[in-house]
Amino acid sequence: MLVGAELSDDAAVYRLNDEQALVATLDYITPVVDDPYLFGAIAAANALSDVYAMGARPILALNVVNFPRETLPLDLLGQIVKGGADKAAEAGVPILGGHSVDDPEPKYGLVALGLVHPERVVSNRGARPGDALVLTKPIGIGIITTAIKRDAAPPEAVREAVAAMAALNRAAGEAMVTVGVHAATDVTGFGLLGHLAELLRAGQVGARVEAGAVPILPDVPRLAREGFVPGGTRRNLEALADFVRWPDALDETGRLILCDAQTSGGLLMSVPPARRRQLLEALHLRGAGGAVIGEVIAGGGIEVVDGPAAP
Repeated sequence: MLVGAELSDDAAVYRLNDEQALVATLDYITPVVDDPYLFGAIAAANALSDVYAMGARPILALNVVNFPRETLPLDLLGQIVKGGADKAAEAGVPILGGHSVDDPEPKYGLVALGLVHPERVVSNRGARPGDALVLTKPIGIGIITTAIKRDAAPPEAVREAVAAMAALNRAAGEAMVTVGVHAATDVTGFGLLGHLAELLRAGQVGARVEAGAVPILPDVPRLAREGFVPGGTRRNLEALADFVRWPDALDETGRLILCDAQTSGGLLMSVPPARRRQLLEALHLRGAGGAVIGEVIAGGGIEVVDGPAAP
């Protein structure tokens, strides 16, 4: 075993031989959009993200399906699974089977397996003071999907949220491996600051985050002020009460956004300062986003400040 569950990393890693290690993860979600095909594609991208976050290449997957066969037409299930299969095919990954359960609430996801060289595993430990923190997708997905469920999300916000969730983290993972980073994780259910906290605890360091530099999806602040905030986002904020130092100027809406529970979010990387520009260029060349949102510092905890990060 090279990586287990002790530091809440994105996937398990098991050495097979001197040249190969197996990366294994399981992730499934409840619907975040109304379209069953898009739901399947998003769920697959979300599961594969854990493999990319470890610096690995996914090689195969298995379906995990919960579906209420007595209350919803099986055609919907077919569309969900097709969405997952097409997204996996985009990643070059075959889905070789799986398991289904009759369940009152639909759920879908993947067991995803990948390969990586044992000496090139990217884990959530290893961040060092002075590293730049780079985020590859905007946040606010949980707030927008909550508004979608209440038929209150503006069309442009829905389009951008769906595009972000359905986008594979393959390009970001390739850029990360090519340039070399000290640590990385993907941003999902615990939100940006929750997953950053895991990375910092694993590396026994702290961080300074520039609130004004964090990319946010359109309409998110307004929707949050109007109350479209998922319960998981509020729990994330509460869980970080003793770990985050907030500026007085940042109100509860801003704090909730930084803790918003994401589905299929981006990669968060801790990169040496000398490679920061190279990483941003590599992300851009591959069509992936990249924003410097802060830096790793000595000590512990997260200090949130208002204002832009260094260019």
